[in-house]
Amino acid sequence: MAVVELFGTWFSPYAYRVIWALKLKGISYEYIEEDIRNKSPLLLQYNPIHKKVPVLVHDGKPICESTVILQYIDEIWPQNPLLPADPYDRAVALFWIKFADDKVYLMSKLYQADGEEQRAAVKEWLEMLEVMEEHALIGGKKFFGGDEINMVDIAFSFVAHWLGVLEDVVGLEIFEPHKFPRVSSWIQNFKSIPLIKENLPDADKMSAFSKHGREMMLASKSN
Repeated sequence: MAVVELFGTWFSPYAYRVIWALKLKGISYEYIEEDIRNKSPLLLQYNPIHKKVPVLVHDGKPICESTVILQYIDEIWPQNPLLPADPYDRAVALFWIKFADDKVYLMSKLYQADGEEQRAAVKEWLEMLEVMEEHALIGGKKFFGGDEINMVDIAFSFVAHWLGVLEDVVGLEIFEPHKFPRVSSWIQNFKSIPLIKENLPDADKMSAFSKHGREMMLASKSN
């Protein structure tokens, strides 16, 4: 029987991508919590290049980077596919996954910014939400791929859960549901899936943790 291990961090949206994929596939795994300020020798051994989570270890073989891990999972365990079988639909899905991956940096940009930099970060968030609303979620779809969750939904999960925490941390309202009704409906659909809802990091705990970290960071910047 295959041995599957996942090295992650409790608040990481990248780690949750892999958690959800494994659960959607019905794959048993051992979860190893990493302290990102004191990384284990095993993590550094398995991911010597980026030294980051998540890392999936399958029968002793490490796979790094969340999107790469998701594609690996989908190929190794074909049940409940995460990508469309049709070549064109798959290409479209991969385009949106790449788009989402390229925008995750907005979380750290907003978290670290204040003043004019913060206003610039908010503008980028709103531009991304507009693209999601006007181009990615057209046609009355429940999820990005239609009626079933797929890898695109998982890729955009940082919008569904982590953005709300960030808004609380920085004291801003960026996502206004009435301005982005399709995105709002998708968030509700995504977070209502039992497997997702039961496997989300606690928003209050994340907010308290992040507020403390941000206060220390901004204080050190001003000194």
